[in-house]
Amino acid sequence: MTAAMVENDQASEGRPWDYLLQTWRELDVPEGWRAEIDEGQIVLVPPPHAHHNGIAAKVQRRLYRDLPEELEIYQTLGIHVAPLDKLYVPDLVVMPSELIDAADPESSDPMGASDALLIVEITSKGNAREDRTKKYRAYARAAVPMYLLIDRFDTRGARATLFTEPNEDGTYKRSDAVPFGKPLTLPEPFGTTLLTADFPV
Repeated sequence: MTAAMVENDQASEGRPWDYLLQTWRELDVPEGWRAEIDEGQIVLVPPPHAHHNGIAAKVQRRLYRDLPEELEIYQTLGIHVAPLDKLYVPDLVVMPSELIDAADPESSDPMGASDALLIVEITSKGNAREDRTKKYRAYARAAVPMYLLIDRFDTRGARATLFTEPNEDGTYKRSDAVPFGKPLTLPEPFGTTLLTADFPV
């Protein structure tokens, strides 16, 4: 995993989620880095490769074409996976803008993952396994209706997979995978097609 762990004696001794969250709030994270909470530790994730950002920009541009006005796309938004007490910062999150507007201006608490309509993760070489397994299970447990995994490092070749119909057991009932080069349709409320041929590998 291309990340640095923030060692914390109190967190490792099983202190509650509140302590980890408070520590996360107070972290001075270098520009471009992200801090996440996973397995009772705070993990610092370094800035991704330019191709990673290029894919995120192309996905965001495509989503905006038909996005309903009440929805918005967010980058660097911390989301809390309540059933597992994890905190992730996905590459893109689509959520009703009214929830963001109503957030307490004095609080840096993360938003609930269960309020997201779509979460997008784009793998980097060092975190591909986490996106394929831990985050897949976490987003399903949080009942995120759609999880889009864009995996440039899949051993079968670069591919994009849309997971839908989450189960409480941490799996998705349906998946639609396409290799880079083939289009991937996102259902309503997005009603758009991602042109994966445009994604850099």
